[in-house]
Amino acid sequence: MEIRRDIFQAIADPTRRAIITLIALQAMTPNAIAEHFNTTRQAVSKHLRILTECELVTQKQQGREIYYQLEIDKMKEIDKWLNQFRKIWEARFNQLDEVLLTIKNKKK
Repeated sequence: MEIRRDIFQAIADPTRRAIITLIALQAMTPNAIAEHFNTTRQAVSKHLRILTECELVTQKQQGREIYYQLEIDKMKEIDKWLNQFRKIWEARFNQLDEVLLTIKNKKK
């Protein structure tokens, strides 16, 4: 039975975020990914399994090698969730701009 993991749990770990960054531009083998970390190959495999379980990463077999690639559509889910907060931040920044402009105009 495959465990369904939450994508936010997956990206909470700095190593998994680094793996996502690594494979964002090109698919890589577990060994190639592991070379970028000061940890065991088994630890990297565990991170890859978690990323795969939450569908942020998919595996593709090429010959005898397995390549891991980023699932951009899953990343869009994260962006969609963050976007609601982005709108709030932008509204607050606009309010702050108006306050600062008012203060600036009063000093003239």
